[in-house]
Amino acid sequence: MLVTSRSAAEYRAMFDLYPGGSFLDCCAGGSSFAAETPDVIAVDPAYTMGYAAMSRLVRAGLVDGDRMIAAHQDRFEWSWYGSVSARAAMRLSAAELFLADLRSRPSHYIAAALPDLPFASSSVDVALCSHLLFTWANRFDEQWHLRAITELLRVARREVRIFPLVHQATGSPVAFLDHLRSSLPPSELRPVPYRFQRGAHHMLVIDSQLW
Repeated sequence: MLVTSRSAAEYRAMFDLYPGGSFLDCCAGGSSFAAETPDVIAVDPAYTMGYAAMSRLVRAGLVDGDRMIAAHQDRFEWSWYGSVSARAAMRLSAAELFLADLRSRPSHYIAAALPDLPFASSSVDVALCSHLLFTWANRFDEQWHLRAITELLRVARREVRIFPLVHQATGSPVAFLDHLRSSLPPSELRPVPYRFQRGAHHMLVIDSQLW
């Protein structure tokens, strides 16, 4: 299991976030978005493991992530981070912030997984999903994606934002994306300032108020 530690700065760029509002981060892994941002609930099935196991997974994830990038350098671009070392430093800082916050505020980290979340309808303003939906389209089919996005729409009062929209391994488009959008409320493919995986330059924004 690779538990990734992304920073709040990465979240703001990946999702082109505006100040204020409440957020659900699903699946959050070892990211520090909840630690650095007011009114965020982080969700991930790995949180069932407890602090000690999460600490080991997060630290291993830093090493494994760097190895994966080194082995597939042609799949990435560095205009946003600036350098390999800058990204590594950002991820290390995010991991440390996450672990400190997990220890001090465990109630902000909920063990759960899509497509069934333990939250009331309209619990947050915006639901975010990073590097799960569409990223793993080779493992989860269109019907699973529809169930998962429907659940995020149920929980979010305003909108759902999903990034990226390409396959994890190749950066290639997801074949069922357009067909899936036809089953959802009005949505938009919106460009974002974040740049890392080649081909991953847009997020999907869905208006949950029309659901």
